[in-house]
Amino acid sequence: MASVDTTGFVALLRREILRFVRRPRNTFVPPFITNVLYFSVFGVILGERINEIAGVPYILFILPGLIVLGAISNAFENASFSIFHGRWNRYIEEALTSPLSYSSMVWAYILSSALRGVIVGTLVALIGAFFTSVGVTHPFYLVAFMLVITLLFASLGVLGGLWAEDFDDLTMLNQFILRPLVFFGGVFYSIAELPETLQQVSLLNPMIYMVNGVRYGFLGVSEVDPNASLVVLVVLAAAVTAFNVVLFRRGYGLTD
Repeated sequence: MASVDTTGFVALLRREILRFVRRPRNTFVPPFITNVLYFSVFGVILGERINEIAGVPYILFILPGLIVLGAISNAFENASFSIFHGRWNRYIEEALTSPLSYSSMVWAYILSSALRGVIVGTLVALIGAFFTSVGVTHPFYLVAFMLVITLLFASLGVLGGLWAEDFDDLTMLNQFILRPLVFFGGVFYSIAELPETLQQVSLLNPMIYMVNGVRYGFLGVSEVDPNASLVVLVVLAAAVTAFNVVLFRRGYGLTD
């Protein structure tokens, strides 16, 4: 039974990876163009006026935030669309009727989506390297935060795909919840520049901890404790993943 579960897991994981790898125009070209524009407008043009934030050049300051934006957006989008599209066209029933365990199904969707997030995040970093000198101060923290945030948002994407009733719901989740949290998460500014009240409010935004964690990995600069942030994000990712397994077991959003 274990070998059957392993074989099924690998097959589902492979299918989900090939689903986005075979469509590079939809997967990799849009974030490439978007981030070239981000670096050109915010990094080069605006950066000449701002010069430095937290002791680093502005274009280098925004790099980690843009990496986080690309990574989590693609991890979330891949998982949510894959689950919803499978429900919509009813081919997800093939996985549900297979001898594959619910946890293996959930992990196949999460890992494939997290991989897409990591690939896009790496692509953004390479784009940034054409605009500024990019170094890594704390590689362990960089890798750890990139893994945990993509796993977390892939897990949230699975949850969103189960919850959504139509494609408009997926668009709403991405455009009206995810992106505003990112843009108010310290991507383009330092929260130290905000009034005291807004600083405290900003700390309620989980993106602050993700962006600062990746920024600490690259630059060694963070406005929050990276160790505490990493522990909280790991616990949150594990909790959401476990919750998804429970929902799969109960058939939430998967059966009429």
